[in-house]
Amino acid sequence: MNKRDDVMNNEFMDENEDQTMEDFMRMYEESFSRLGEGEVVIGRVIAVDRDYVLVDVGYKSEGQIAIHEFYDETGKTNVQIGDEVEVMIEVWDEEEERVILSKEKAAKIKVWEEIKKIYDEDGIVEGIITSRVKGGFSVDIGVAAFLPGSQADLRPIRNLDELVGKSFTFKVLKYNRKRSNIVLSRRVILEQARENARSETLKSIEEGRVMQGIVKNITEYGVFVDLGGVDGLLHITDISWGRVKHPSEMFSVGDTINVKILSYDLEKERVSLGMKQLAPDPWSIASEKYSIGKKVNGKVVSLTDYGAFVELEEGVEGLIHVSEMSWTRKVRHPSKIVSVGEQVEAIVLDIKPENRRISLGMKQAMPNPWDVISEKYPIGTIIEGKIKNITDFGLFIGIDDDIDGLVHISDISWTKRIKHPSEVYKKGDTVQAIVLDIDKGSERFSLGVKQLTLDPWKSVAERYKPGTEVTGTVTNVTDFGVFVEIEEGIEGLVHVSEISREKIKNPEEKYKAGDSITAKVMNINSDERRIGLSIKRLEQEEDPDALADYNAGAKESTSAFGEAFSEAHKAKEGQK
Repeated sequence: MNKRDDVMNNEFMDENEDQTMEDFMRMYEESFSRLGEGEVVIGRVIAVDRDYVLVDVGYKSEGQIAIHEFYDETGKTNVQIGDEVEVMIEVWDEEEERVILSKEKAAKIKVWEEIKKIYDEDGIVEGIITSRVKGGFSVDIGVAAFLPGSQADLRPIRNLDELVGKSFTFKVLKYNRKRSNIVLSRRVILEQARENARSETLKSIEEGRVMQGIVKNITEYGVFVDLGGVDGLLHITDISWGRVKHPSEMFSVGDTINVKILSYDLEKERVSLGMKQLAPDPWSIASEKYSIGKKVNGKVVSLTDYGAFVELEEGVEGLIHVSEMSWTRKVRHPSKIVSVGEQVEAIVLDIKPENRRISLGMKQAMPNPWDVISEKYPIGTIIEGKIKNITDFGLFIGIDDDIDGLVHISDISWTKRIKHPSEVYKKGDTVQAIVLDIDKGSERFSLGVKQLTLDPWKSVAERYKPGTEVTGTVTNVTDFGVFVEIEEGIEGLVHVSEISREKIKNPEEKYKAGDSITAKVMNINSDERRIGLSIKRLEQEEDPDALADYNAGAKESTSAFGEAFSEAHKAKEGQK
């Protein structure tokens, strides 16, 4: 090639290089012009400072992203030079050659695109329920979405706050990107899962099978259990062999429990469940475990007027009758001895497994104080105690071990006629008495107060012999005679026929209570506690002729006088 050709070739190459550079610059600038605001591109981090991250997106000037868009949960930046990031062109200013980018908005655009794809393909999205809002919940699925309360579960939720902070999968019911509105549903997914589980459950249900379920609802008559798309009823009578007042005592909604299929009707979709059937009936071996005479421990679970029911184990209860609670106390109601929830010790008195009944005795678990009371207090022993109670018929005196002794009203005094024991004593008084009798079979402890002293009537015949002149005070005047007290508690009767030689129709015309009378002792009957007196005898002694006549008829009239005296006493007692 000659020199001229070389020159021409060089000139051509220079012109070609100039043309290539112009084309490149034009293509370079055209590439920028194709990027508009709102577009998402991939850039590379070229610098990180305090306020911004610089990203090269292929423009003659780097784009800026606020540093806070790169903060992690702890507030630290998680970006390094050279990282590739997906960004959105937020502001494009060619005149000032400035580009503002957003990493967060690019992520949201991507989320919306993903949401559209999920919606179109009827897919699911995962999200976290972040808070409760009016009518439902706010859910974070990359952007904020709304979950209506009715779409949160298959059934109403009692405590809505329990869902906050939890992650679930959802269906997208509808969305509107322009309005930033997304409506989700968890219920649709649960319904589908329930239907799938239901078909599988129906295939597996068979009588006698043990299955796991979740407590769905609780009523006073039982528990509804979700077996997996199919609900079964666990009746209250099939929950436990023991006593169940209300199913809520044992279960809460959401509990996972094991149950046994007792019966089912797939056409009507009715399934009867049992829980107690998972264990043997305790009554089947109760006669072996609770033989007569065995000492047992149990918890009082119920009280009635006639006794206390004691749970010996789950499903086995025994009755302690009120009569079997104490050796010494007359128990009117079991609440006076035991209370619900109390642990007690008892003896098995009888058992009838076929009737599911066990009779228990509480007092039999303790020594019987009546077994030793006669040895401790033999008849004739003098005791001292406080009056615990006063009745019409006597006094109850506390001895020991809750044993009370009775002083009958007739054993209070030898001579005083007592209408009511309260005339002499009051509750709380300390008294002495003597043991008269102990009847272990009837559990009676008889005491006497008057027996502490001698019976004055035993010596009356010696002190007031017939013919003795006595002076006393009129205590009562009747139409048949006058009663005269000749010493404390000792009375004699002047019969109307013995008042005067003159015939007296009404003694009340001549005497009144409180008058002093002197008379002769006619006769004495210590056994019947009677003394016959005569005023007429004194008058006749003063007249010898009259006395002779009196003595002649005295023997004949003695029997008649005695009968009259007896009738007079009976009449007086009747007046009282």
